[in-house]
Amino acid sequence: MNKMGTITGFTFKNKVKTKSFMVTTIVLALLISIGLNVPYFITLFNGGSIGGASSSNPVNIGLLSTGQPEVSEKLESFSAAQGDQAYRFINSGDKDEAALKADAEAGVTDGYLKFEAVSGQEFPQPILYSAEDVSPQIIASIEAALQSVKLDVVVKDVLTAEQKELITTPVKLTEQSLSTDESGAGTASEGAMSPINYIVVYLLIILLFTSTMMTGNMIASEITAEKSSRIMEILITSVSPLSQMFGKIIGIFMVGMLQIGIFGAVVAGNILLPHNRAVLGDFNMSLSDVNSAVIVYGLIFYILGYFLYAVLFAAIGSMVSRTEELGQAVLPITMLSLVSFYIAIFSISTPNILLLKIASFIPFTSPTAILVRIGAGVAPTWEILTSLAILIVSIIIFGWLAAKIYRTGVLMYGKRPTFKELFKAMKAYKI
Repeated sequence: MNKMGTITGFTFKNKVKTKSFMVTTIVLALLISIGLNVPYFITLFNGGSIGGASSSNPVNIGLLSTGQPEVSEKLESFSAAQGDQAYRFINSGDKDEAALKADAEAGVTDGYLKFEAVSGQEFPQPILYSAEDVSPQIIASIEAALQSVKLDVVVKDVLTAEQKELITTPVKLTEQSLSTDESGAGTASEGAMSPINYIVVYLLIILLFTSTMMTGNMIASEITAEKSSRIMEILITSVSPLSQMFGKIIGIFMVGMLQIGIFGAVVAGNILLPHNRAVLGDFNMSLSDVNSAVIVYGLIFYILGYFLYAVLFAAIGSMVSRTEELGQAVLPITMLSLVSFYIAIFSISTPNILLLKIASFIPFTSPTAILVRIGAGVAPTWEILTSLAILIVSIIIFGWLAAKIYRTGVLMYGKRPTFKELFKAMKAYKI
């Protein structure tokens, strides 16, 4: 155990001090920071204009009142009653369309709204003219205002204010699925994720895939490099093959956890910035809405998923004599990881499909598949525990098999051994 600890510490320190680790970590941290601040940068470069207005610098839209004074007045009143918002209607009075167009071109306003009468319809067709593209958020707000004014114009005084408000309030459909817990009682659970949990699950799936692939290839290349340079022949005389293998796996696991910790701190620091918290508020998202079970189980399944793939990468690395052959040798494991990634990503909006349920119990796909179902709240406790148990048993089985392959493969040089040759050599060792 002392020798395994030495190998673990040496592997961790050796990898952390490399330029590739430092450069990769810094570059990824910068990319994460830039990505999280893109909405703020867009608003900053737009200067709060028509493409990205704020309440302190709203979009000014003139109203062409000619022919439709009632609609213009109601729209202006509705907009003023909303209080602090990103756009503002300005009554043009007696100005004609040419004057409003001149105001927009001169920068006095950002555009103007014109109402064209439609034959057979009581409400006119609104047309927005603007010098620049208007952001989708502002378009949606204006459409909501027009919808409210349209109802007021069409029904006039037939309905009360409360009835009008009830009609204009959108109906929200809540989807639920029935599942059975351990006691056999039916329980209802949400079948769709909240926006913030959707983002968290999406990021965790990407993190699990990229981190597992990076650290797995790091393990395999480390072992192959030592074997090809004949250093392995010296190491094998002082440290047992099993201590070497698991020491490297744990050491590089610590490297991966350090990177995840750094990236997590970068994400948290950027999200907590005032302008990013305001963006979350604009989309009705709050960090308090994050499902803690997603974070906890995400970490557990990441660790278990890492060790499952790590022992396989170590076994493959021990059978390869030259680093040039490593890419082809690890291709089957890479394909397994890609299958796991794509199943989760493409099923994130439909967590109740049969494919995802089956994938939740297959050890190579369960770390990502079950995470989607946990985020959506459709995975009963017994499914989560069963998936964990299958994954742990699989790690033990594949770890035992990888240990036998590693002990045999590290001293086999030349061409890659066939399964028959490897099996005969493995029979000579008892683990």
